Amino acid sequence: MKITSLELMNYRNYKTARLSFHPDLNLFLGENAQGKTNLLESLYVLALTRSHRTHKEKELICFGEERAKICGTVEKQTTKLPMEITLTTKARQTKVNHIEQKRLADYIGKLNVILFSPEDSAIIKGSPSVRRRFLDMEISQISSIYLYNLMQYQTTLKQRNSYLKQMIEQKKVGKASNELYYEVLSEQLASFGAKIIHSRLTFVEKLEKWANQLQNNISSQYEQLKLNYSSSFPLPKELTVEKIEQAFMQQLKDKRKYELSMGTCSYGPHRDDLQFFVNDINVAIFGSQGQQRTTALSLKLAEIDLIYEKTGEYPLLLLDDVMSELDNKRQIQLLQTISGKTQTFITTTTLKHLSQIPIEGKVFTIVDGKIEIS
Repeated sequence: MKITSLELMNYRNYKTARLSFHPDLNLFLGENAQGKTNLLESLYVLALTRSHRTHKEKELICFGEERAKICGTVEKQTTKLPMEITLTTKARQTKVNHIEQKRLADYIGKLNVILFSPEDSAIIKGSPSVRRRFLDMEISQISSIYLYNLMQYQTTLKQRNSYLKQMIEQKKVGKASNELYYEVLSEQLASFGAKIIHSRLTFVEKLEKWANQLQNNISSQYEQLKLNYSSSFPLPKELTVEKIEQAFMQQLKDKRKYELSMGTCSYGPHRDDLQFFVNDINVAIFGSQGQQRTTALSLKLAEIDLIYEKTGEYPLLLLDDVMSELDNKRQIQLLQTISGKTQTFITTTTLKHLSQIPIEGKVFTIVDGKIEIS
């Protein structure tokens, strides 16, 4: 999978920009705050409809403008696919092959990207919500069914939490609640939640296989990496969707009084976590900074082969100012992993630490939103 061209309109500090890319390596070179990360971000937004840097879409639109547009041409093994996303402060419009996509699940996955930035250390040592978002974003790229189940789960969770609060208020004034409605919401939550958990468990198992190989190579066969999916309720021994759904439903029944006292659902995939162990030690708590960086790098590089295994296409690799953060060993491992596989985009302030890159590429020098190509 490659992206051959990109066109921006009113995106961040780019009023207009038109670029054609090298099939292997593309370097965005410039000092800080010139716009190189904005270019990288636009590729991420084109693929996933959201930025990795902000939740506010108005920040993606040029000051004083009402909308921004990102267009790109994606080249796969058998086809070329125009993609387009238009952003306003109130809505997003997505198109594939010039046809509007009403459902997000029909758009995401047409362009697969892996982003690696210094902030990715938060996957290891940040809050559980960061790790849940990591799982959701990565699995959604390779499974439209997962994205559908996730969106349905989030909608049902919001409805159920709202009704839990309503039940509390009704109880205060001695009013009876609609038990059938509560049961239906609980059953729907358990159904969608079980499918999400099952998909996550499958993904984590495959991710661990690839990531452990990389961790072992980077550490000269010294470190073994294990991933543990930490559920907010006891999972059954038989990890089928049906058994997980039964266990989830039982948890909701057992904890009903607690949930009614809290007014919110405290169990389910929206409360789960992912843990990382290097040589059986929790790397987030007891690991060194080097081990945490290696684990983050191993996870990201593992996704390249995992996505290829699932889709038959290698994703784009977006490296946001990370080469200077890596020591020589990690740089070499990174370069060996991507060589001949992915179309790679790198932001950097200098070319000095990229001298080891064995492949040809294209350099885009960026100064205050103006782009020169060499």
